[in-house]
Amino acid sequence: MEKIIDIIDSIAHEKSLETEDVVEAVKRAIIKTAKRVLGEDLEFDVDIDKQSKSVNVYQKVIVVEDDSEKAQEDGERYITLSEAKQIDPEVETGDELRYPVDFEGLGRTAALHLQREIEYHIQRLVEEQLFRKYQNRVGKIISGTVTRVDRDENTFVEIDEVRAILPMRFRIKGERFEPGDVIKAILKKVMIDKVHGIYLELSRTTPKFLEELLKLEVPEIKDNLVTVEKVARIPGERAKVAVASTSAQIDPIGACVGVKGVRINAVSKELHGESIDCIEYSPVPEIFVARSLSPAIISSVKIEGEKALVTIPTDQKSKAIGKSGINIRLASMLTGFEIELQEKAGVAGVTTQEAVSEEEKPKITLQDLFKE
Repeated sequence: MEKIIDIIDSIAHEKSLETEDVVEAVKRAIIKTAKRVLGEDLEFDVDIDKQSKSVNVYQKVIVVEDDSEKAQEDGERYITLSEAKQIDPEVETGDELRYPVDFEGLGRTAALHLQREIEYHIQRLVEEQLFRKYQNRVGKIISGTVTRVDRDENTFVEIDEVRAILPMRFRIKGERFEPGDVIKAILKKVMIDKVHGIYLELSRTTPKFLEELLKLEVPEIKDNLVTVEKVARIPGERAKVAVASTSAQIDPIGACVGVKGVRINAVSKELHGESIDCIEYSPVPEIFVARSLSPAIISSVKIEGEKALVTIPTDQKSKAIGKSGINIRLASMLTGFEIELQEKAGVAGVTTQEAVSEEEKPKITLQDLFKE
C-alpha cells in the first residue's frame, strides 16, 4: 500500500490536479473496493498519511445496547456496549469503533478491483475539473480543429483535451467544414455523459457569437468605451447590432465599422458573408425603433404597448420591409416591438388612421425623433 502514496503524487502531477482531491478520490476507491470484496453493507474508513507513507483501512461498527437485536442479527456492523468497553472503557452507545482491515491480504482480486476503481474515480475527478473550467467559458468564443462530419452534417471538433460538437442546426446556412479546418464558435453548453464523458456543444448561429466577434475586432468594446446593447441575427443572411458609446468623443458606429469597413468586414467574413448593420442605440423606444428600420427614413413612431406604429413615406416602404421582410423582422427582434407600418396619407403627412382625428392622437415628428 506504500506505493499508493507515490501513485497519488504522480497522478496529481500528470493530470494537473490538487493532491488533496486525488487523496480523497483514492480513499473513495479503496472504500468501494473493500465493500465489493468484504460486503456492500459494511462501512469502512481510510487514513492516508503522506509523511509516513502509510495507508490504513478500517471497518466501522456501531455500539448498541447489550439487549439490542441489531448486534445479534448483524454482528459485523454492530457491537454490544459491554464488548465495546473491553476495547475502549470510555465508549458510549451510538459511538463508532474502528477495526483494522488487512487490505493487502485480500488478494489479487482486490488489487485488480482497486486499480479499476482508482482509474474510474480519477477520471471522474478530471471530468469535474474540466466541467468547471469550461462552464466558466460558456458564452465565450472557443476554437478547435474539425475531426469529422457525420451523415447528419453534425461537425465534431477537438478542443484541447475535450470533444465538442457543432450540431447542424447551430451551423450557419451554406457553411461546409472538412477535417482539419480550424473553426470558431460560441460555447453554448457543457455536458457530462456516462458513456462518452465530458463534451461541449457549440453554436455559430446565436447572436452572442456576433457580439463576441465584435469584441475581438473592436478594441473600444474590449475597453468598455463602446457597448453592444442589442443584437439580432438571421444567421448567414443579415444582422443588426445596436451599439452605444460611453464617451462623447467616440463614434460607436465608426468604431465598429473601422477604416474602410475593415473591422465589420472581418466579422462578416467569419459569419460566412453575413451582412451586418450597425445602429446607435437609444433608450427612447420611438427613436430606437426609427433607427432600427434603417436604411428607411421614418416619419414618426407611436408606441402602443408592445406594438410600434410606424408612419413612413410610400417610397420608403420597401426599404423598411427589406427583401423577403428581413429588415422589419430584424428591427422587431432588435427592439422587442411588433412593428406595424403605416403609409403617409396625402401631403399633410399623417397616417390613414390619424387623418380621422389628427389633434386627438399625438405623434412624434422626424425632428422629435432625433432630439435626445
